[in-house]
Amino acid sequence: MKAQGKVFKYGDNVDTDVIIPARYLNQSDPAWLAEHCMEDIDSEFNKKVNQGDIIAAGKNFGCGSSREHAPIAIKASGVSCVIAETFARIFYRNAINIGLAIIECPKAAREIEPFDEVEVDFDTGRIKDLTKNTIYQGQAFPPFMQKIIESEGLINYINKTNHN
Repeated sequence: MKAQGKVFKYGDNVDTDVIIPARYLNQSDPAWLAEHCMEDIDSEFNKKVNQGDIIAAGKNFGCGSSREHAPIAIKASGVSCVIAETFARIFYRNAINIGLAIIECPKAAREIEPFDEVEVDFDTGRIKDLTKNTIYQGQAFPPFMQKIIESEGLINYINKTNHN
Protein backbone atom coordinates (compact mmCIF):
# COMPACT_ATOMS: atom_id res chain seq x y z
CA MET A 1 0.00 0.00 0.00
CA LYS A 2 1.40 3.41 -1.01
CA ALA A 3 0.50 7.07 -0.91
CA GLN A 4 1.94 9.88 -2.99
CA GLY A 5 1.26 13.61 -3.05
CA LYS A 6 2.45 17.11 -2.29
CA VAL A 7 3.08 18.05 1.31
CA PHE A 8 1.30 20.56 3.50
CA LYS A 9 3.57 21.27 6.47
CA TYR A 10 2.58 22.22 10.03
CA GLY A 11 4.38 22.48 13.36
CA ASP A 12 4.04 20.91 16.80
CA ASN A 13 0.83 20.48 18.81
CA VAL A 14 -1.66 20.82 15.96
CA ASP A 15 -4.80 20.14 17.96
CA THR A 16 -8.17 18.83 16.88
CA ASP A 17 -9.72 22.30 17.27
CA VAL A 18 -7.36 23.58 14.59
CA ILE A 19 -7.88 20.54 12.35
CA ILE A 20 -11.66 21.04 12.48
CA PRO A 21 -12.85 24.02 14.53
CA ALA A 22 -15.60 23.30 17.06
CA ARG A 23 -17.96 25.74 15.33
CA TYR A 24 -18.30 23.20 12.48
CA LEU A 25 -19.14 20.19 14.63
CA ASN A 26 -22.89 20.68 14.28
CA GLN A 27 -22.67 18.37 11.24
CA SER A 28 -20.82 15.10 10.80
CA ASP A 29 -20.97 14.93 6.99
CA PRO A 30 -17.39 14.25 5.79
CA ALA A 31 -17.71 16.65 2.82
CA TRP A 32 -18.85 19.46 5.14
CA LEU A 33 -15.96 18.78 7.52
CA ALA A 34 -13.48 18.71 4.60
CA GLU A 35 -14.60 22.20 3.53
CA HIS A 36 -13.43 23.54 6.89
CA CYS A 37 -10.42 21.30 7.52
CA MET A 38 -7.36 23.22 8.76
CA GLU A 39 -8.97 26.60 8.03
CA ASP A 40 -7.88 28.22 11.29
CA ILE A 41 -4.22 27.39 10.63
CA ASP A 42 -4.26 27.51 6.80
CA SER A 43 -7.25 29.35 5.35
CA GLU A 44 -6.40 28.22 1.80
CA PHE A 45 -5.94 24.52 2.65
CA ASN A 46 -9.27 23.30 1.27
CA LYS A 47 -8.69 25.24 -1.97
CA LYS A 48 -5.12 23.94 -2.47
CA VAL A 49 -5.34 20.31 -1.29
CA ASN A 50 -5.69 17.61 -3.94
CA GLN A 51 -6.61 13.95 -3.72
CA GLY A 52 -3.59 12.04 -2.44
CA ASP A 53 -1.77 14.97 -0.83
CA ILE A 54 0.10 14.49 2.44
CA ILE A 55 0.36 16.41 5.71
CA ALA A 56 3.71 16.54 7.53
CA ALA A 57 3.76 17.88 11.07
CA GLY A 58 5.81 18.01 14.24
CA LYS A 59 5.19 16.48 17.63
CA ASN A 60 1.85 15.63 19.20
CA PHE A 61 -0.26 15.97 16.05
CA GLY A 62 -3.98 15.64 16.82
CA CYS A 63 -3.79 16.57 20.49
CA GLY A 64 -6.85 18.01 22.20
CA SER A 65 -10.30 16.51 22.23
CA SER A 66 -10.94 12.92 21.26
CA ARG A 67 -13.40 13.70 18.46
CA GLU A 68 -13.28 11.51 15.36
CA HIS A 69 -14.24 14.54 13.28
CA ALA A 70 -10.58 15.58 12.98
CA PRO A 71 -9.25 12.53 11.08
CA ILE A 72 -12.53 12.34 9.12
CA ALA A 73 -12.06 15.96 7.97
CA ILE A 74 -8.47 15.27 6.93
CA LYS A 75 -9.35 12.11 5.02
CA ALA A 76 -12.40 13.67 3.37
CA SER A 77 -10.28 16.60 2.19
CA GLY A 78 -8.30 14.14 0.06
CA VAL A 79 -5.22 13.73 2.25
CA SER A 80 -3.82 10.22 1.79
CA CYS A 81 -1.43 10.22 4.75
CA VAL A 82 -0.20 12.24 7.72
CA ILE A 83 3.49 12.02 8.61
CA ALA A 84 4.38 13.38 12.05
CA GLU A 85 7.12 13.21 14.64
CA THR A 86 4.50 11.88 17.06
CA PHE A 87 0.71 11.65 17.27
CA ALA A 88 -1.61 12.13 20.19
CA ARG A 89 -2.71 8.62 21.18
CA ILE A 90 -6.44 9.07 20.71
CA PHE A 91 -5.98 10.77 17.33
CA TYR A 92 -3.73 7.89 16.24
CA ARG A 93 -6.37 5.32 17.05
CA ASN A 94 -9.21 7.41 15.60
CA ALA A 95 -7.25 7.82 12.36
CA ILE A 96 -6.79 4.07 12.02
CA ASN A 97 -10.45 3.46 12.94
CA ILE A 98 -11.67 5.68 10.10
CA GLY A 99 -9.03 4.51 7.60
CA LEU A 100 -6.69 7.53 7.52
CA ALA A 101 -3.10 6.41 6.99
CA ILE A 102 -0.61 7.91 9.44
CA ILE A 103 3.06 7.26 9.99
CA GLU A 104 5.55 8.41 12.61
CA CYS A 105 8.97 9.47 11.37
CA PRO A 106 10.59 12.36 13.24
CA LYS A 107 13.40 12.96 10.71
CA ALA A 108 11.04 13.03 7.71
CA ALA A 109 8.55 15.23 9.57
CA ARG A 110 11.31 17.75 10.32
CA GLU A 111 13.12 17.73 6.95
CA ILE A 112 10.34 17.49 4.37
CA GLU A 113 9.46 20.94 3.05
CA PRO A 114 6.05 22.36 2.14
CA PHE A 115 4.94 21.31 -1.34
CA ASP A 116 7.63 18.62 -1.71
CA GLU A 117 6.32 15.59 -3.59
CA VAL A 118 6.48 12.59 -1.24
CA GLU A 119 5.79 8.87 -1.57
CA VAL A 120 5.03 6.65 1.43
CA ASP A 121 5.23 2.84 1.34
CA PHE A 122 3.21 1.52 4.27
CA ASP A 123 4.48 -2.06 3.85
CA THR A 124 8.05 -1.00 4.59
CA GLY A 125 7.59 2.35 6.36
CA ARG A 126 9.80 3.93 3.69
CA ILE A 127 9.17 7.61 2.98
CA LYS A 128 10.77 9.08 -0.13
CA ASP A 129 10.93 12.82 -0.72
CA LEU A 130 10.79 12.74 -4.52
CA THR A 131 11.61 16.46 -4.72
CA LYS A 132 14.93 16.06 -2.86
CA ASN A 133 15.51 12.37 -3.62
CA THR A 134 15.84 11.67 0.11
CA ILE A 135 14.69 8.47 1.82
CA TYR A 136 13.53 8.17 5.42
CA GLN A 137 12.60 5.12 7.43
CA GLY A 138 9.34 5.43 9.33
CA GLN A 139 7.48 2.84 11.34
CA ALA A 140 5.75 0.34 9.04
CA PHE A 141 2.12 -0.54 9.70
CA PRO A 142 1.46 -4.03 10.98
CA PRO A 143 -0.51 -6.04 8.37
CA PHE A 144 -3.79 -5.93 10.34
CA MET A 145 -3.65 -2.11 10.48
CA GLN A 146 -2.98 -1.97 6.74
CA LYS A 147 -6.08 -4.10 6.20
CA ILE A 148 -8.16 -1.69 8.29
CA ILE A 149 -6.92 1.29 6.24
CA GLU A 150 -7.37 -0.56 2.92
CA SER A 151 -10.95 -1.32 4.02
CA GLU A 152 -11.55 2.42 4.61
CA GLY A 153 -11.88 1.94 8.36
CA LEU A 154 -12.49 -0.47 11.21
CA ILE A 155 -16.24 -0.90 10.69
CA ASN A 156 -15.78 -1.80 7.01
CA TYR A 157 -12.93 -4.14 7.94
CA ILE A 158 -15.11 -5.93 10.52
CA ASN A 159 -18.00 -6.16 8.06
CA LYS A 160 -15.71 -7.65 5.39
CA THR A 161 -14.18 -10.10 7.86
CA ASN A 162 -17.59 -11.25 9.12
CA HIS A 163 -18.95 -11.78 5.61
CA ASN A 164 -16.02 -13.86 4.32
